This record gives sequence, structure tokens and C-alpha cells, in this order.
Amino acid sequence: MSVEIGHSEPARALRVPAPVPPAEPDRAVRDELFRPRALDEYAVGQRATIHLADRAFHTLIGSIGPTMRWELRGGEHLDRLYRSGKLAIWNFWHNQIFYATWFWRRRGIVVMTSRSFDGEYIARFIQRFGYGASRGSSTRGGTRALIAQIRALRAGYDAAFTIDGPKGPPYVAKPGPVLLARKTGHAIVPVHHAGSSYWELNSWDRFRIPKPFSRGLVVVAEPIFVAPDADDAALEHARQALQARLDELRTTYD
Repeated sequence: MSVEIGHSEPARALRVPAPVPPAEPDRAVRDELFRPRALDEYAVGQRATIHLADRAFHTLIGSIGPTMRWELRGGEHLDRLYRSGKLAIWNFWHNQIFYATWFWRRRGIVVMTSRSFDGEYIARFIQRFGYGASRGSSTRGGTRALIAQIRALRAGYDAAFTIDGPKGPPYVAKPGPVLLARKTGHAIVPVHHAGSSYWELNSWDRFRIPKPFSRGLVVVAEPIFVAPDADDAALEHARQALQARLDELRTTYD
């Protein structure tokens, strides 16, 4: 793998455009999205595994992330978007969760996570990095999660999708962000995360873990807007546009 990364800086040194935070956050929305939920539905052994996985991923990301140097491309798209008063509906591939979790931390982004066992510990460790979690996916609880993300955007928080999750197929964009954009008027933002050196797991998504002191590249593409009266054909056209931009980013930078 070879990625062209120019001058890079620690994430804290980069100027990364951000939306204006809500002046008076809705406490009910914050509690629903940013606080870990009870694990009553799980057996004792499952609860222990969730807690262990949560802490392990938080420790791993928190240990490697600060050693990396980053380059951001396409920040001007975010500048224009936020100046227009719109928020971002982020979209990236599932195998980039490590990169995205560290780079975009503590911005109050609300991520759709699966209502599965794996999704529970993912929700918990991203919440440790300042994310919200709306539980649901294309296969389970999707409508409820979409409603939670509508509430999050209306409360002033960006939303995000690992767009081919939770189980694939890999690199195939699903329609959730398009529906959310039609309902809220906010913008679909394709983003790609790449690295100079990483480990790749033998998982369905080929999950990537960057090596310490490697370089990271984040590329933001132009936003995609969906009209509030978009019909099924227009929605599919927008989904295909999202797919094409994500494919172009992956082909160019991976």
C-alpha cells in the first residue's frame, strides 16, 4: 500500500473546521446519545466481554493515535458547509473506524452503531472519545436509529455512518444517509481515511489498525445535498453519487 502524504502535523496542530456547538444542548438528547446504556439484556459473561472490549479498544486507539501525524485535504468544503449553516452527515468505510475515531474525536458527532453485541462495545468506546451513538443498522433497529440521528441533527450535532456496516458487503454504500439528508436538509459528506503503515485484520471489512508513528491522511469530498421532495429515483441517484465519490477516494488514496 502506498499513499501520497505531504506535510503532516499532529491532529491538535491542524486547523479542522467544526460546526458551532449547540448554545443550549438538549439534555434528553445528550443523555440518550452520549451516555452508555444499561446492559440488562446481556448475560453476565457477555457484559464482562463488552466492558473488556470497550476498554481494550479505547486503550489501543488512545495509545497509537497521539503518536500519528496527520494531513487534512478538503477542509474548505467543511468551511463552506458550516458557514452556510448546514451540518455534516459523515460517511466512511467500516474498516476506517480506528482512523476516524481518533481524528474526529470530541466534536459531538453522532454515529449509527449496530444493535448487536459487537455494536454495543463499539458504541461504548467511541462515546469515550466524545461521540454519540444511535443504536440501529440496516438489518436491525434502523428506523429507531434514524429518528435518533434526526433528533441529533436538529439539536446541532453532526451525524455519521460507517456506510458499509455492520456486516457488509464491503465498500457498498447503503441508503441511510440519503434518507437522513432528505429529512433534515443537511449535507452528505463523503470522507476517506488512509495511512502510511498499518496492520490489516482478517475480517470481513479488512479492518485497519495504524502502526505507531505512522502518518494519516483524511480527505473530505464535496457535500451531496438531497431535495426534501426527492422521490425514490432521486434517492437512488444520490446514493449512487455517494458510492461513486467514496469509490473515487478509495481508488485515489488507498
